[in-house]
Amino acid sequence: MEKPHAIFIPYPAQGHINPMMKLAKLLHLKGFHISFVNTHYNHKRFLRSRGPSALDGLPDFRFYSIPDGLPPSDADSTQSSPDLCVSIPKHCLEPFCELITRLNDASDVPQVTCIVSDGAMSFTLKAAEKFGLPDVLFWTSSACGLLAYAHYRDLIQKGYIPLKGTTYCFCSRVMHACSFGRSLFNLFGKIENHVLESFYLRSLKIEYKYF
Repeated sequence: MEKPHAIFIPYPAQGHINPMMKLAKLLHLKGFHISFVNTHYNHKRFLRSRGPSALDGLPDFRFYSIPDGLPPSDADSTQSSPDLCVSIPKHCLEPFCELITRLNDASDVPQVTCIVSDGAMSFTLKAAEKFGLPDVLFWTSSACGLLAYAHYRDLIQKGYIPLKGTTYCFCSRVMHACSFGRSLFNLFGKIENHVLESFYLRSLKIEYKYF
């Protein structure tokens, strides 16, 4: 029997990559084959800092990369989050789908069985629909942080935002993803039980499970 094969794709920022990697390692310990997808920029940056063999991985834990659609930039600088926010939904879906096709056609890896994507990478929902795969959105911030994003719609309706000269594409993407049914997020037990109650009151389709 083949191992279940999960593709992980974090938002291309260190604070998102690290918790996504921890979750991938947990599933790997549970017997999953893992494909971890970074952007070309972060993939090269990691190799530059850790050495050319740093991402060789294991036979059942492999690293891949896709373009983010941005022009080449200084490897020592941090990419612009607003630019990434605009570029990712426009340019990442096609190469991500091509990667899934390559993995499914490969003879040395199991068929892809699910996608675990960052909540800010909700373009993967379209890929999941195309390939008939379940897609779980992982919110790398706390549940309380996710609830703050969910309140942006209230602020817009009350006229507090948008502010002149600002963009809220990231927030709108998060609000769209909040309506999706399968989500994982960091929850600090009884400390954040009131957050779960708020999700239910707002009719957000949040499923949760303690690990």
